[in-house]
Amino acid sequence: MWVRILSLLARFGLAAVWLASGWIKGSDPTQTIVAVRAYDILPESLVRPVATGLPALEIALGLLLVIGLGVRVTALVSALLLLVLIAAIASSWARGLSIDCGCFGGGGAADVGAWDYAREILRDIGFLILAGWLIAFPRSAFALGPRSRGPFGRREQHPSPDHLAS
Repeated sequence: MWVRILSLLARFGLAAVWLASGWIKGSDPTQTIVAVRAYDILPESLVRPVATGLPALEIALGLLLVIGLGVRVTALVSALLLLVLIAAIASSWARGLSIDCGCFGGGGAADVGAWDYAREILRDIGFLILAGWLIAFPRSAFALGPRSRGPFGRREQHPSPDHLAS
């Protein structure tokens, strides 16, 4: 039972992260473009599509986690996205860039130090742990997905007529 309670907390926690991050980025698309460009990883032709698609993806992941639909797959996509974000932050740090990650708005040139990058990476590793938990234990209460349901969301199992005959 405690596993499903932890899964519910992980599901809602990660959903809150994605919804907040996506909403903030989506509310200021110009700043999101600045943030994506500041990483100096993507060719200019991909900056705008990534800056436009990232908030939409984050909001979609958050909504899927809130309603509990496809929790394992959503957690897997979340984990992959988090790995990409961690790699981008680490790359910026390693290349000596001084930028705000733009994870929850903002972004672009900033006065940041090693501790700022380390803190951002550690925070994202924490989110990655939540995603990993949900990959391993996707079932929790109040989920719409049939393979995601736990207590309070699971349909009662009735034996089949064949089972009663034996």
